[in-house]
Amino acid sequence: METAVVPAHHTEVLPPLILPPPASPPRRPRPPRPLISPWNVPTTTPATPPPPRPSSLPPAPDPQTPNPPGPFPDPDPSLIPGPSTDPMNGHSTNGNGVRSSPLALGNGTGNGLAKHGKAPAVSTIHLPGTRLYQDLFMDREEFIRLVVQSLRDVGYSESAATLEAESGYAMESVEVSQFRRYILDGLWPKAEASLSRLFKGNEEGLCDARFLISQQKYLELLEGKKTTAALQVLRNELAPMNTEAEQLHTLSSFLMCSDPEELRQRTGWDGASGSSRQQLLNDLQLYIPSSVMIPPRRLATLLHQAREYQNSRCVYHNSPLESSSSSLYTDHHCNKSAFPNTTTTILQGHSDEVWNMQWSHDGAYLATCGKDKSAIVWKAGLSSETGHPIEEWSTHQILRDHPDFVGCLAWSLDDSILLTSAEQCIKIWNVKTGVCLETLTEHTETVTALAWLPDGSGFISGALDGKIIHWNADGKLHESWGITPIRVTDLAITPDLTRLVTIGMDRKSILPPQPRPGPGAPTSNNNNNGGDQSSASGGTNGTGNQGNGATKNINKLIIYDLGTKRPEFSVTLEGELTSLKVSQDSRYALINLAPDEIRLWDLDTNHVARKYTGQKQGKHVIRSCFGGIDGNFVVSGSEDSKVYIWHRESGILLEELTGHGEGSVNSVAWNPRNERMFASCSDDHTIRIWEAPMRISSLESAHRGAEGSGLGLGMANGKGKGKGVAKQRWDGPVQSEEASVVGESSGSGLS
Repeated sequence: METAVVPAHHTEVLPPLILPPPASPPRRPRPPRPLISPWNVPTTTPATPPPPRPSSLPPAPDPQTPNPPGPFPDPDPSLIPGPSTDPMNGHSTNGNGVRSSPLALGNGTGNGLAKHGKAPAVSTIHLPGTRLYQDLFMDREEFIRLVVQSLRDVGYSESAATLEAESGYAMESVEVSQFRRYILDGLWPKAEASLSRLFKGNEEGLCDARFLISQQKYLELLEGKKTTAALQVLRNELAPMNTEAEQLHTLSSFLMCSDPEELRQRTGWDGASGSSRQQLLNDLQLYIPSSVMIPPRRLATLLHQAREYQNSRCVYHNSPLESSSSSLYTDHHCNKSAFPNTTTTILQGHSDEVWNMQWSHDGAYLATCGKDKSAIVWKAGLSSETGHPIEEWSTHQILRDHPDFVGCLAWSLDDSILLTSAEQCIKIWNVKTGVCLETLTEHTETVTALAWLPDGSGFISGALDGKIIHWNADGKLHESWGITPIRVTDLAITPDLTRLVTIGMDRKSILPPQPRPGPGAPTSNNNNNGGDQSSASGGTNGTGNQGNGATKNINKLIIYDLGTKRPEFSVTLEGELTSLKVSQDSRYALINLAPDEIRLWDLDTNHVARKYTGQKQGKHVIRSCFGGIDGNFVVSGSEDSKVYIWHRESGILLEELTGHGEGSVNSVAWNPRNERMFASCSDDHTIRIWEAPMRISSLESAHRGAEGSGLGLGMANGKGKGKGVAKQRWDGPVQSEEASVVGESSGSGLS
């Protein structure tokens, strides 16, 4: 499916930096704050031109006419409300809900700044009460002020002024409008003078606001190569504020920047001509009451939050937030018929149990591995033979050169390299050619986890020997973390590159591992996927007990700081921990525990956020994953041959999908590019692709068209690229008998 320096010194001789003692007793030290924050400034939507005036209406007045005729007389100037001097809200009330109508007379743009200083000739309407609706606890004044802000943001300044005049509510006081303009225009003395009036009774907030303004002033002076003036700001304004020594040292180091470009690069600041002043205004907003200065785009923010809430309450939500189908006119609701709960393709190429699987980052390839000592790379695409939008799967590579069962897979960031592990060795494969580039044998026991760093610079492996090893992308040993407190059963790196999350058994609590039967020897349970892992972990029976009267395993979750490699948090959990996945927002970890439970662990608060039950897990390694838009779903395999899907937020069990044969469904993987497709693999030697019934209907229509034209699909007849790939109707049985020849299909790699 197509888812498709070293800086040069200034020539100016600077006097030494001597910091004066505080002018007053030291205040409570301010908490350190970032010197420069990213400049994420909301953009305003361009105004839409009004539609042409209907011909039945009177012609528009001539702009050259000073007083064009019209149906309304000129208003009495005494009736036009004037500006308020109250810095809090610019309103007055007569006690009966009737207010005067002061107008903000700012002449700028941004966050509702007015473009015109002239009040429109509109009479103020006095309504009883203060609520917007009598049956809703919503303040009318707040609502009107937000609407005025929104109108100005999108360009309807005259409409905003009219609403202010008619309602009697000004968006903000003249004092606030002037302060906003002083900041955006860089009029720092005037801005600082306004601070005292806006921060009455808030000395701590006033101090923080002054620091932010002085910091902006300091950087702009440096950018303008006014080093002496900048030094004066540093000495006389920033230093006396009891600034943290490290923070002050960082600020003073910017004096050594050779040019403005270096200054901007070192600070992550985009300069006076960029968005830095707007960002300063946004930062100052945190210290000014929102009733005094309304936060930017407040109404749009509330609407966005309402949409997000509706999405979180929609248990089948699986469409982008910016979807064109989204409307303010109706509540959000996703149709279950668009949910991937139907098998569309069965991939048959493995000769034994399939244990693990992973999609490439582009969603076009699926790698699977298992007990037959091989890994297969499957490729999805559109049929080149028929030209119809029928999905066609083929074996892209078959990677057979493994000494033992294959348990782990990991794609490089660019999808050009695939890692596999078999017992103690790790192999690095070129996906395009199918050639093994390196074989790594640093571990002494079974490798249980492989994870690429999100920046693509290398990967990390974990094993039952307790080692965590950092490798370069080319397979060279970068660094070993040494022996950890646990026998690692799985690990994951957070996408924000801050943490390494690991799970495993405490090394001090377990008995020496029992020898694993040889490849040709019988096993106690023919369906024991990952038998190498369970035996190496001491021959557990799924309850955490080590045979007759042995001590119980202690299973731990350990979270490391990826930079320092030191543990941040460690906790003992009941039950065997078999798999681990981290959400894309780096906030949550999904942990499979035996027996029969999956936990959603909050990595920020270090508590269980949710539990999911229903699936069966007691003897085998069962893996789960996040799925859908924003990881809204939790999906897991199960020992009862089913696939289970829950709504992540509510924990509601949505689906129990059947179709796999006898044995465990060992792993699931959601396509990273197609929110309506995931895959599952099983002890029945197959991989199933799951999609939505709506998708199936369109595929079947194209299928019938191809048959009618005599072209055929070449999917299950042993003659096309899809040899060994079974297509299944969403309401019918498998339609293939060519499973045994998948390894011979065109494009397969090593043989």
